[in-house]
Amino acid sequence: MPSRFDKETRAKAVRLVKDHVGDYESEWAAIKAVSARLGTSAETLRQWLRRAEVDAGQAPGLSTESAREIRELKRKCAELERTIEVLKAAMSFFARECDPLYR
Repeated sequence: MPSRFDKETRAKAVRLVKDHVGDYESEWAAIKAVSARLGTSAETLRQWLRRAEVDAGQAPGLSTESAREIRELKRKCAELERTIEVLKAAMSFFARECDPLYR
């Protein structure tokens, strides 16, 4: 599902929270204030903030780029497994057709 907010908007929102967290009594208060101005939910902005921390190496976790690469490799692996199954079935079919003793 495509996101309503592009990468630049997300980065700007994260930067606003980080720049103005000292102006509020807590990080959550800063998140709520910025999210209200941007028209997104506070929880969404909090998730963007946590994802930015992981991507920057400031928090443990799987980076966005690594997660994307893993998804792509899993997709390719599944495609190769399907191809192998088709080739096995074809090999079995042609082995039966070509072997006169098999009939």
